[in-house]
Amino acid sequence: MDPKLLDILVCPLCKGPLVYKKEVQELVCRPDRLAYPIRDGIPVMLEEEARKLPAEEEI
Repeated sequence: MDPKLLDILVCPLCKGPLVYKKEVQELVCRPDRLAYPIRDGIPVMLEEEARKLPAEEEI
């Protein structure tokens, strides 16, 4: 994942910062508890594609 791209990407819902989880290839929005997938190096920033994070999952 390109660090320059990570600097400009934000959550499409709240416009907040995202956390890159390299091991699972996801961009996580902490406030919304959503994980956006990265497929073939491309972030999929669609709410319907995001995985809802359960309360017990650490971010």
